[in-house]
Amino acid sequence: MTLPELRRVLVANRGEIAVRVIRACADLGIESVAVYSDADASALHVQLADEARAIGPPPARKSYLRADAIVEAALAANADAVHPGYGFLAEVPALPRACAEAGLRFVGPPAHVMELVGDKVAARAAASRAGVPIVPGSDRAEDADAAHAFAGEVGYPVMLKASAGGGGRGIRVVAAPDEMRAAFSGAFAQAEAAFGDGALFVEKLVERARHVEVQVLADELGSVVHLFERECSIQRHRQKLVEEAPSPGISEQLRQDLCASAVALAHEVGYVNAGTVEFLVDVDAQAFYFLEVNARIQVEHGVTELVTGVDLVAEQLRIAAGEPLSFMQDDVRRYGTAIEFRINAEDPDNGFMPSPGRIEALRLPAGPGVRVDTGVEAGDAVQPFYDSMIAKLMVWGRDRDEALARARRALDELVVDGVTTTRGLHRRLLEWEGLAEATADTGALEALLSADAPS
Repeated sequence: MTLPELRRVLVANRGEIAVRVIRACADLGIESVAVYSDADASALHVQLADEARAIGPPPARKSYLRADAIVEAALAANADAVHPGYGFLAEVPALPRACAEAGLRFVGPPAHVMELVGDKVAARAAASRAGVPIVPGSDRAEDADAAHAFAGEVGYPVMLKASAGGGGRGIRVVAAPDEMRAAFSGAFAQAEAAFGDGALFVEKLVERARHVEVQVLADELGSVVHLFERECSIQRHRQKLVEEAPSPGISEQLRQDLCASAVALAHEVGYVNAGTVEFLVDVDAQAFYFLEVNARIQVEHGVTELVTGVDLVAEQLRIAAGEPLSFMQDDVRRYGTAIEFRINAEDPDNGFMPSPGRIEALRLPAGPGVRVDTGVEAGDAVQPFYDSMIAKLMVWGRDRDEALARARRALDELVVDGVTTTRGLHRRLLEWEGLAEATADTGALEALLSADAPS
C-alpha cells in the first residue's frame, strides 16, 4: 500500500525507534529522512534512511531537542511529515505546532490534544468526565501546606506528582506529615528542571498496585480502537524494565472495562494517532484507576504488535496521511503472549550506572518467536549523551510458558561485549517468582533489588 499524502517522512529521533520507523516507511513505499547529531553520523538509522541530515552537536539540547532544527531539516529535505518516535520532542507541543505552521504533517496528536493530556490535572478531569475511575487527588497544590492539608483529608501515604510530568520524574512518595515539606521541595525542583514547570498535585497512593496500560489508535475521522493491554509492573524508580501482553493478573471483565475506559477517554479528548492510556490496578479488588496518557508510540509497542499482528507504526503513518483506520474494533484479535526485555547499557550491580563505550561484539538472538529491535551494530559506540537502551528483546509464545521458555533461550543467546548490560539481570528475573508467577506489583522489583544489595 502506498500513501499519496506521504512521500517522504523525516524521523526526528535516533536509535532503535528511528530504525523502526524507517523500516515502516520502507514497507509503505515512503522515503525516509534521518536526522543525526555529530555523535551519530555513522549510526544504523542514518545508514538505513534514504537521506540523512545533520542537526547539531552531540548534546540533545543542541540537536534532537531543537524543534527549529527538526523543522528546518524536514523542509530542506522536502519531507511531507515528521515522525517524533518517543522521547526527545515526542510529547512537546512545540514540535507539532511548528510542523503545522510549516505545512508539515505531524505523526502524532495535534498540539492542543498533547497539551491537554500532558497536563496531569487536566487529564484527570477529562478522565472523570469520560466516566473513567481516578485516584483521589487534588488540583494544583500551591505549596507544602496546601499539599499537607489535602493529604490529611485522604490519609497518608500520598504521592506528589508533577502536573507536566512523565517518565517517573517529579514524583515523591510521602508516607507521613513530617516528610511533606522536604518532599514538596524536592519534587518541585525536579519538575521545574525536567519540564520547565514545577506545578505539583497530590494523589492518594494506591499501595501494591499493578501498572497496566491500554494501546489505542484513533484516526482523524473520529474512529477509536483499542489493541488490548500491556502489563508494565516490573519497574525500577518508575522506569519500566519488562513489559508483557496480555496482562496475566487481571480478569476478562476487568480487561474489558480497562479497554472501554481507554477508548472513552480518547473520544473525550479528541485524540488522534497512537497513544497509550495508563492505569493503576488493584488486582485483589479487581479495580483500576486512571494514571496518565502517553501521547506517542511507546517503547513497548512491539509486544502489542506480536499478539495482535497490527503494525502500529504503519497505522500511525496511515492516520497522519488522513487515511481511516485499516480495521475496526471487531477485527482486532489477540493470540498468545509476548514479553519484552529492555537491554540497557547499565550495570545493575552498581546502582544501574550507565555503561557507555564501544560494543566490541554483538550477537543477537533469533529463531521462532524472537524479535530484536535495535539501533546498534558491533563496533558502534554507546553514547554518554543519550538514553542507555541498546536493544529491545521480545519473545512470543502460544502461551505464557512457551514465551518464558523462549525468553530464557533468547537471553542466553544474546552477547554484548564491551559494555555492561542488563542482560544478566533479566536472566535472573526469569527465575524470580514475581515474573515467573506474575505476582509483581510496581514496588516488587525495587524491594527485591534492595534485599539483594550488599549491606
